[in-house]
Order: sequence, then structure tokens, then C-alpha cells
Amino acid sequence: MTIGPVSTSAQSMLLISQLNQDNITLNQTQEQIATGLTSTTYGGIGDQTAALESAQAGVDATTAYQAAAQLGLNQVNLQASQLTQLSTLASQLQQDITSAVANNSGATLMSDASSIYDQVTQILNSQDSNGNYIYGGDQSNTPPVTTTSLSDLASLSSVSQAFTSGTVKGSVKVGAGQTVQVGLLASSIGSGILQTLADVANFNNGASGNFGTTLTGAQSTFLSNEIPTAQAASDTVNAISGQNGDTYQELQTALTTQQSMNTLYTGFVSNIQNVNMASAISNLNLDQTALQAATEVTAQLNQVSLLNYLSPTTSG
Repeated sequence: MTIGPVSTSAQSMLLISQLNQDNITLNQTQEQIATGLTSTTYGGIGDQTAALESAQAGVDATTAYQAAAQLGLNQVNLQASQLTQLSTLASQLQQDITSAVANNSGATLMSDASSIYDQVTQILNSQDSNGNYIYGGDQSNTPPVTTTSLSDLASLSSVSQAFTSGTVKGSVKVGAGQTVQVGLLASSIGSGILQTLADVANFNNGASGNFGTTLTGAQSTFLSNEIPTAQAASDTVNAISGQNGDTYQELQTALTTQQSMNTLYTGFVSNIQNVNMASAISNLNLDQTALQAATEVTAQLNQVSLLNYLSPTTSG
């Protein structure tokens, strides 16, 4: 007769089941430490799945809103710099006209006007890093000012014909239901300056024109009447510059709000999804100990025989 192990099949299956469960638990803990996540599947999160999905959607949305707000801020900052330059040019044009009247001399007026025209149109036709015309509105693939010189401008029957910019200003969505208009149109900014320049050029080309070293009475009268027009053009640019500043503040507030919301949603995701590393490492040590103990017990049980429990016989 063969004396086999004491353990029954049921006992062995129970121990093997426990061994497998300990191994699964150990693998899960090791994965948590490797990924930093409680689980890489929704099944491992359980009834918190809906909350996690909602929080992650919040993270994604606020991240997109932040990007849009920052894009808007970049454009508004660029516009602020260029509006400052345009304001300086508008003031310079007014000063040139005023000085011509005060000095009774228009010797350099037309060369100054031509230089101002070139600088103004260069700004109005400026492009962003993607090649889009900043002040083109919904026609951003076309230069908003078509004339190439002051004489070209003067040849038009209306200054409005010099502009091809669209009518829709660019905007960015910086929050749920919150859109901020950031774009500006070349025609809105530059019409006043170009109108003043066209007036001066057309008068100079007329019968009473050809400004020289000494102004005639008609020339002096015309230029004196043009000073308020130049001032109005400068005021228009300054007003738009102020509005651009208000837009900057609105975008900055929106960006700060979305950053705060993003931090909040990220915290929600972290609380649900991210593992407590100190706790996970502690669990890893316990899991390894439990697995080792289960392995040893299973191995020992399979080796136990009735012979271990029989007392040795003595010969008499």
C-alpha cells in the first residue's frame, strides 16, 4: 500500500486559488507603482468612473480654453504694439501739417506724408506667423490695403476703395458661452489716416497745390482746415488702442479663470485616478510577503504524508 499526501484535492484547490489571488493582487500593486495610477481601466475604478470621465472632460475643456485665451492675448499684444506705432504716425502727420502752417513752408510736407503712408500701410498689411493678414478680418489671405504708394491712394475716387479687408473680426472662445472678439480691421483703424494723406496729396496735385518753400494763402488755409481731420484720425487710433487694452484685460481674466478651473478638475482626476505611492509601496511589501507565504504553505502541504504522523514501532 502506498501512503500519499495528507492534503485533499479540495484543500489543494483552495490553496492554489489563494495563491493565484495573491499573485493577481501583487501584479496590480506593481502596475500601480509603475504607472502611478489606481487602475489603467475603468473596471478598476468602479463606481467612480462617471466622476472621472466628467472631471477629465473638464480638464480637456479648460485646457482648450486656456490655449484659445493665450492665442488671443498674443494677438492683442501684437496689436497693442502696432497701434502705438500707428498713433505715433498719426500724431506725426498732424504735427507735420501744423508745422507747415506755423512755418509757412511745405518744402518737406509731401516727402514726410509719403513716408508716413509707407509706414502705415506696412503695419496695416502685416502678417502673423502663419502668413495671415492680421487686420484682414475674414479675408485674412488678402492684403487689406491694396494701394502701393501715396500717389496710388490719391488716384482713387474714395479712400474706401483702398481697403479689401473683410467685415468679420476674429474672435476666440475662452469659456462655455464666452467668446471674446480680438480682431481689428484695417479699414476701421486706418481710414482716418489715409483720408488725411489722400486729402493732402490731392490738394498738392491740384491747381492750388505744389507745396513749396513758401505757402500760398490757399495752401495755408487748406492745411489749417486739415489739422482737425488729422487730429480726428489720431483720436480714432487711440480709441481703438484703448478698446484693445480692454480686450487684453478680458482675455487675461478669462485665462486666469480657466487656469483655476483646470487645477480644480486636475485635482479631481488625481484624487480618483492617481495612486497613493507610499501606500502602494507598503501594499507591495505586504503582497510579496503574502504570496511567498502562500507558495511555501502550498508546497509543504503537498509534501505532507501520513508517515509524518505515525509513531515509529519498537521491536520487542
